[in-house]
Amino acid sequence: MRLLICTFVLVLTQWVSAQAGPTTAPTTRPTTPVPADVTAHRDIVYVAGGGARQSLDLFIPNGVTKPPLVVFIHGGGWRGGSKERLPAMFLTQHGFAVASINYRLVPNALFPAQISDCRAAIRFLRKNAEKYGFDADRIGGWGTSAGGHLVALLGTGAENKELDGDNKETEGSCALQAVVDFFGPTQFPMRPNDATIRLFGGTATEKKELMKLASPITHVHAKVPPFLIMHGDADKTVPIEQSQLLADALKAAGNNVTFVTVPGGGHGFGTAVYQEKVRTFFQTHLGNKAK
Repeated sequence: MRLLICTFVLVLTQWVSAQAGPTTAPTTRPTTPVPADVTAHRDIVYVAGGGARQSLDLFIPNGVTKPPLVVFIHGGGWRGGSKERLPAMFLTQHGFAVASINYRLVPNALFPAQISDCRAAIRFLRKNAEKYGFDADRIGGWGTSAGGHLVALLGTGAENKELDGDNKETEGSCALQAVVDFFGPTQFPMRPNDATIRLFGGTATEKKELMKLASPITHVHAKVPPFLIMHGDADKTVPIEQSQLLADALKAAGNNVTFVTVPGGGHGFGTAVYQEKVRTFFQTHLGNKAK
């Protein structure tokens, strides 16, 4: 009887463990296929002592001498998402190197940790351009949603040291030469919602100055790199007015900005449909020799 009971307990324990899944997360790899003519460098940590959330993947097209680089910044409400999904991979087939970065997420890290990481990643990439074989003077950025916010903030606020946050590695430039912003928030408080409260650790009243610092519109000046901004007119998460405000501010300051309204587009309208616009924009402003 004792043997029977012990056997039952062992089987039950194994079954429960199986339902719970593995005790450690499996190693992830990009879900976006890597073309055969592209060399992949994965899980590069871009800050000393950083972990998975401060790492990036880098993809270099074979046979292209010193290609320009496009850095993709994922969305996810500043609390989710990862570098593994890469809509920008198609650009490797047009002579671009492409990087996809992770950054710290809430609730473990509040703003400005997210933009601090993005700035550190750009500096790391520029510093290591010769090592990996791309052009340090031609770096563009593309982001969607929360990533759109971060890439817009890189574009307008590169010179503002307050955005470095706790980043100790601040040597070199984190400036971009071209920016593509897909439906990112541009001015806080956008409206009362849980996502912004989580990002800043408080309400608009409590975090007024921090929200101002986080707003790309705050940092607009006369020498902002060219912007392509795209936004769906049916977006119920980030109102299209957010992008219109940034586009108007950039134009008023004398900058090069293209604003595209996506008819019927919600919060996420299928980036593949607009690949041609993105490719043309980066080719125009980063000046690569397309394949």
